[in-house]
Amino acid sequence: MNTLLEILNPGFVLRNSVLVTLLVGIVCPWIGVFLVLRRLVFLGVALPQISSAGIAFAFSLPLLGVMGHAHDGHFEGDERLLALLGGLGFTLVSLLFLAIMERRGKGLVEGRVGTFYALAGASSFLLLAKNPMGERGLLDLLRGEIIAVSDIDVRVTVAVFAFVGVTLKFFWKEFLFVSFDRDMALSLKKNVMLWDCLLFLLIGLTISVSVLSVGPMVTFGFLLIPPLIGHQFGRNMRQFALIASGVGGISALAGFCVAYRLDLPVGPTDVALMGCLYALSTLIKRVVVR
Repeated sequence: MNTLLEILNPGFVLRNSVLVTLLVGIVCPWIGVFLVLRRLVFLGVALPQISSAGIAFAFSLPLLGVMGHAHDGHFEGDERLLALLGGLGFTLVSLLFLAIMERRGKGLVEGRVGTFYALAGASSFLLLAKNPMGERGLLDLLRGEIIAVSDIDVRVTVAVFAFVGVTLKFFWKEFLFVSFDRDMALSLKKNVMLWDCLLFLLIGLTISVSVLSVGPMVTFGFLLIPPLIGHQFGRNMRQFALIASGVGGISALAGFCVAYRLDLPVGPTDVALMGCLYALSTLIKRVVVR
């Protein structure tokens, strides 16, 4: 309890890290609900890695003379905006390409997503092979070191997540309809392409900002595990989403407390805690069903 009170103190030295982790823990599961609903769970693993490749591309731009060098491997101001745009651009292009290929029904979806994941991971390291400043910053993200979170990170995260949350609230029914029964939506002359594109934009924004703040591992952990837990107990879509976001938020705060108390990296601690909760929820579900 003392650790929790210390972390929640407004003067806590790592308050930015706590806030960003909590925001990611609440919003990412909300977006992950649609990945589970559309049976695109594997995308929750691949897209953060693809976004990392976009950020790595932004880190490598100083070598091309496009912009000044990052300071200590971390972007500030316009540099951070460029990194966000790099992650968002890579994510959206990949999403659109995979969606088009899925609609054409050619090849295995899992195979394409797996290929993108492997290529994105390799590209991230190749782009940074000759850029030690950028490499140090990206490796911190890959390890889930949620320590050096700046005020800019907090402002960007709050602004983007506020936009995502408001948009989801206003168009919740439309997103659910095109995700749950696309054929019915088409038969009723709904603008499915518009809603798909808007949902992809929200997914891309959420993942790009999350990866830039907490790294790919933590992002796909929050994207997938809380929705999988919520899917087991939610009786309707609203309960499904609320349980997922609740589990994500509680896991983010509890994981930070454990990591701070035991001097562990925050990201892996959060993911490990959610993994334990998922195993426990699965066991409880099986016992109740029996």
